[in-house]
Amino acid sequence: MDISERIKELRKKTGLSQSKFSAKFGIPVRTLQQWEQGISAPPEYLVRMMAYIMLLEENGPIKGEELMGGKRADD
Repeated sequence: MDISERIKELRKKTGLSQSKFSAKFGIPVRTLQQWEQGISAPPEYLVRMMAYIMLLEENGPIKGEELMGGKRADD
């Protein structure tokens, strides 16, 4: 699967429209469309950032593992 397919799959998996997905990451809709069509490709750092943010949102906060000053919140 190439990067254009992966971006499109990530966006569809989250249920976001192109306009909402692009707004979330601060990119123009046209740029996202070009990425999804394989006309151009995003920088690798942005692909990693998108995947990481979407993963965090999907999984939600880690229960009892949020750090406060180097200690767990429930310590």
